[in-house]
Amino acid sequence: MGEATRSSGALLLDLALEGWRFQRLFLQALTKLDAGEAARFASQHRYFVRRVEECLAAAGLRFVTLEGEPYVTGTAAHALNLAEFGPDDDLIVDQMLEPIVMSETGLLRQGTVLLRKADR
Repeated sequence: MGEATRSSGALLLDLALEGWRFQRLFLQALTKLDAGEAARFASQHRYFVRRVEECLAAAGLRFVTLEGEPYVTGTAAHALNLAEFGPDDDLIVDQMLEPIVMSETGLLRQGTVLLRKADR
């Protein structure tokens, strides 16, 4: 489907997802800066994230991330590495590769996660 035929809502969501990916990468880059520079860029990062969330909310959308949460079968996220674990393993969402997208009416798009065993 060409970009001209996609709805503005679908394009907004695509742009917001790319922004989500970029801000995650930006956070990793912040850890490599000295404290003074990192503080300034962290402030700009928080502003960017807040603006994306506000724009999504205005469109009736929100991102949900589950990092650090227990993984439960039936969660609205596809676990790429689920086959690496046994059925009795307690699992935690280690990393969100794509967020869950919720609309005002419910699930719009499933997320993608990587799992790890829970610390006991």
